[in-house]
Amino acid sequence: MTQAIPKLVTFEEFVDWLPENSGVRYELHNGNIVEMAQPVGEHEEVKGFLTIKLSASIDRLNLPYVIPNQAIVRPSGKDSGYFPDVLVLNRANLANEPLWKKESTVSLGASIPLVIKVVSTNWRDDYHLKYADYEEMGIPEYWIVDYAALGGRNFIGNPKQPTISVCSLVDEEYQISKFRDGDRIISQTFPELNLTPNQIFQAAVV
Repeated sequence: MTQAIPKLVTFEEFVDWLPENSGVRYELHNGNIVEMAQPVGEHEEVKGFLTIKLSASIDRLNLPYVIPNQAIVRPSGKDSGYFPDVLVLNRANLANEPLWKKESTVSLGASIPLVIKVVSTNWRDDYHLKYADYEEMGIPEYWIVDYAALGGRNFIGNPKQPTISVCSLVDEEYQISKFRDGDRIISQTFPELNLTPNQIFQAAVV
């Protein structure tokens, strides 16, 4: 018995194909269209809390950043496209993004000071696939917010515990700092930020 091989698609084909207002979210992973699970309420509360806090910092400090609602991160030269949970963009560099105006797509690390993924059931994508692509793109900072302790034990400890992994680019490689409980999160993008994992995780249980 032969098994049908799924057709790989290019990034351009993926963008043209993306359905509007379908209620279903999709990403492109190395040419494969992946249907993303509908986020649970706690996931959305954590995402919303982070968006509010970072937006407040941007406004208060008059930073040249914006947080779009829907934008695609495309690793340069790859048939992949990701929709981060929180994406902080450097408005000054968007003029250098050839696909920004027509397709809301960014592919330059200089355009993305910070990208955040709130971990869900497909945690391997967050800790492996996207980690590697964001590092290669030169994105200065990547947060992996694992509020439900879903990731592997080598990432969040044994026994597993809710963890925020802040990946900071140093000499083109990510250095990982892990924050738990009442630790103050250290961010190179938002050095004045005064947030702890407990504050973020509690957004999911209020």
